This record gives sequence, structure tokens and C-alpha cells, in this order.
Amino acid sequence: MATQHRARKRFGQNFLSDQSIIQRIIQSINPKQGDRLVEIGPGLGALTCPILKMVGEIDVIELDRDIVPKLQLNCGLDYSSQNKLRIHNTDVLKFDFASLNYTEALRIIGNLPYNISTPIIFHLVEYRHLINDMYFMLQKEVVDRLAAGPNDNNYSRLSVMAQYHFQVTPLFLVPPESFDPIPRVDSAIVRLIPHAEKPVQVNDESAFAKFITLAFSQRRKTLRNVLKEHCSVEQLEAVGIDPSTRAQTLSLQQFANLHNSLQAANTNT
Repeated sequence: MATQHRARKRFGQNFLSDQSIIQRIIQSINPKQGDRLVEIGPGLGALTCPILKMVGEIDVIELDRDIVPKLQLNCGLDYSSQNKLRIHNTDVLKFDFASLNYTEALRIIGNLPYNISTPIIFHLVEYRHLINDMYFMLQKEVVDRLAAGPNDNNYSRLSVMAQYHFQVTPLFLVPPESFDPIPRVDSAIVRLIPHAEKPVQVNDESAFAKFITLAFSQRRKTLRNVLKEHCSVEQLEAVGIDPSTRAQTLSLQQFANLHNSLQAANTNT
């Protein structure tokens, strides 16, 4: 029988317990021998244990030190066996994925704590050159935002920046009843694959990220008003953007065109 653990709200813990959902997630990940798998928030090992048996080794990042021995027991870890469960008892937002020092690209999976899922994704952007793919359980609302396009109410800074760095593919929904304790929100599985080549070209990625944050900082205001201290009406119109429109109507390409135009203008002044 699996070792139990009382879920802690401060860690955003909701443990996946539905075996059919667990198997569906594993089938989507399709782990193979030789994969460098890293799991964020393994909890009691609902995904960790079966994947460990399939591939023989896995790195996991778990903040709750009290859950670590229970995870080990649940996975039936035998240190004399071929299986290797490497536990990094730390905050994922402070974890240096490069420190794993693997020559193979990482496959990152996890049931992310919903209260910090967006910061985790932005943290992983820093290591995208080390990553092959990622499969995450997230609040459905976050998956909707990740995948949203222009003129969708869910379209946001997260949408633009996630799609700039990753190919975003929502896979399937996970009902609240699949967890213990039962959360008050619906969940969904999403796949993120770093682009081999960015879908748009920008002159300065760091400046572009700040520009997108500014553009979505006051969603109800028109771009003319939101960006008034950074560009003129004429500069918006020069790249084919209506100054009376709002940020949520622009495509990734339009944002890139505007940003590059403004960067060029600043360089020439």
C-alpha cells in the first residue's frame, strides 16, 4: 500500500490518484530507456514510480522534505537495483537545470503547483536550449492562456511569450475528481516543445519580453495610450497597426514587427 501524506496548502499539493489518467499521461510522455527525465513536484510518486520502472532512472525536484522518504517508499526504491531515483530537495524556482550536466536533452514533466506554475514556466525559458520537451499538468485556465491566440479573452503576456519560445499543444482535460484532495478547478495536460527556430525574429529578446509586459499592463486601454511614452501614433501606423486597437488583438508577428521597428528607430536617433 502506498505511503500516505497530508496535502499541504502552502506547497499547492493535490495528489493525482486516478490510475486511468496516470496511464494516459504516461502514454502521452512515452518515456523510453535513455531519456533524461526530470519531474517537478513528484509528490507521492503517481507518475514517478511507474516511469522509474520503465526507464530505470529519473531526477525529481521536490520542495517538501517530509514527502521525500514517502516518495522513496512508494517507489520501492532499492539502492542495489538498476533503478535510480535522484531527489533534489529544493525550490524549483531556484534550481539550476544546467547543474544536471547531461549531454542529452532533458524531458521535463510534472504536476506543477498551480500557485507558481507561470513563474516555473518562465524560469524554464532560461534553460530551453537544454530541453527536448515538457509535459505539465496545469490549471485549465493556464493551459487556455498558454494556447490562446489574438482576440481570445485568454490571450495574454503568457500566451505571447510562451508561443515565442515553445510550440504549445493542449492534450486533454483532467477532472478535479482525479486528485486527492479534490481541487476547486479543472486541470489539463499541455505539451511544450522549444522551437528549433523561433517563429518570429526579434532584435533583443530581453527588451521584447519587457515590451510585451508593458503592452498587456493595461488591457482595457488602447495601444495608443498604453504605449504613448514609447511610441507615437505614426510609428504604430507605420507597421500597419491601428492605434485604437488593444494588445490582445495583435499577433506574435505584429508584436515582433512593432518591437523591431521601435528598436531600429531608437538606434537611429
